[in-house]
Amino acid sequence: MPTLEAIETKIRRLQEQAEAMRAKKAAAILDRIVALMKESGISVVDIEAYLGGKNGEARRGKSATTRTASVAAKYQDPKSGATWSGRGRAPGWIANAKNRDRFLVDGNAVMPLASAVSKVKKPGNYVRGPQPAKYRDPKTGATWSGRGPAPAWIANAKDRSKFSIDADGAVGAMRRKPKGKATLAAASRTRKGPPKGKQPPKYLNPETGATWSGRGPAPAWLAAAGDRSQFLIRQDTAQASTA
Repeated sequence: MPTLEAIETKIRRLQEQAEAMRAKKAAAILDRIVALMKESGISVVDIEAYLGGKNGEARRGKSATTRTASVAAKYQDPKSGATWSGRGRAPGWIANAKNRDRFLVDGNAVMPLASAVSKVKKPGNYVRGPQPAKYRDPKTGATWSGRGPAPAWIANAKDRSKFSIDADGAVGAMRRKPKGKATLAAASRTRKGPPKGKQPPKYLNPETGATWSGRGPAPAWLAAAGDRSQFLIRQDTAQASTA
């Protein structure tokens, strides 16, 4: 017959197994929720606003951004575009930051007390309303203005410049490059080197009359000379010899 201690030990093991199973199931559910949030562009702020709606307003379909101003985004991750209202548990990208001011969203920047009292804040360059497209997904054609949470197709990109749209509407690596004769001409202009073909004589052996153009291996009568300038052909001599 099992003892009371053995039964209690078995109960503890079963409780530990049950807790491990619950944790594993919860982790899988959280991974799925995060994936769905990235796909649909929903942030933690939207969920907090939805859950905080009064009298079931959120369940009747009202916008999370218009229900209340108390849950508006206060901080934003410049890398991923994720936001945080400043309420509840801080997300990982800001939890360990010593100075959270650098994550403040425009409009939440902290002003010096004396300046805030004595001066009226001037309107900034933050343009409201729809913004022109700054990035485009070359596969689907979806665009993003660069404002607000980044969509899934660019959120994890290390180099966003390949998605940027230039003045001609081309995207990243799809921008046109000069081809054909213009490219060959530009390449030929950059190439420099010695002229080809037979070269005029530059040095002259006064004893034998032998000459050397200065290209290639030096002949024996000049190779051991300490001062080659004495063998240089003067301009008038070269013209007379060619005539």
